[in-house]
Amino acid sequence: MPGDLLSALRDRVEELFLLEGDRAGVEFKQEPQTRRLANLVARGELFEQVVADPQLLAYVGLVLSEQFKLSSLNARSANPHSDWVQPLHCDTGALPDEHGYSVCNVVWMLDDFTTENGAVRLVPGSHRLGRLPQEVLSDPAASHPDEVLVLGRAGTVVVMNAHLWHGGTANRTSAPRRALHSFYCRRDQPQQQYQKALIPRETQQRFNNQLRELLALDDPLNDALSSSQSGRSGFLK
Repeated sequence: MPGDLLSALRDRVEELFLLEGDRAGVEFKQEPQTRRLANLVARGELFEQVVADPQLLAYVGLVLSEQFKLSSLNARSANPHSDWVQPLHCDTGALPDEHGYSVCNVVWMLDDFTTENGAVRLVPGSHRLGRLPQEVLSDPAASHPDEVLVLGRAGTVVVMNAHLWHGGTANRTSAPRRALHSFYCRRDQPQQQYQKALIPRETQQRFNNQLRELLALDDPLNDALSSSQSGRSGFLK
């Protein structure tokens, strides 16, 4: 991402962590030894730019086909000197079905991802296994013999099939490891965070048609799916 965007995102994320304090991330979930933010599209035009980036949407379309929507935009910051390892999981606990893949995660590295600071780990090829890690592994938090780390410099953006078994690692450094996760799903799936209910109506009114479509704000099917799936939980981005 451009340097000015990286700087702006870092500043805004830290500002929101400070403003929201102990309630940061409560719209979705909180996590041990980790700072989280949720519902970020409601937090300003900077985040609208993130979720609607046309180049990244084209890559997401390679995973999900053309029919997809934003499921959520969250931030996750692994605390310094932590020993918390996020269990291997598939986002929303979803497996591919007869229509193909249904979830895709875009990871925006706001800090370097290194071997020591809590980088994402994943098991290559696991999106084709047709099994969830908790169904196969005795301890999904343990190291997997085939796992690799997703490493990169701050400003790197990674598009990942979210059916891959993946999870955050422990941050053994003295600085936080921050990232945004713009998470997309097929249009026949419920959103992880129901955007229509979470984003203030006055904010929605200034969205252009493209963003309204991406957030499924005027989609009756999305309304029905989100209503029927209220209360879903699990290891999600």
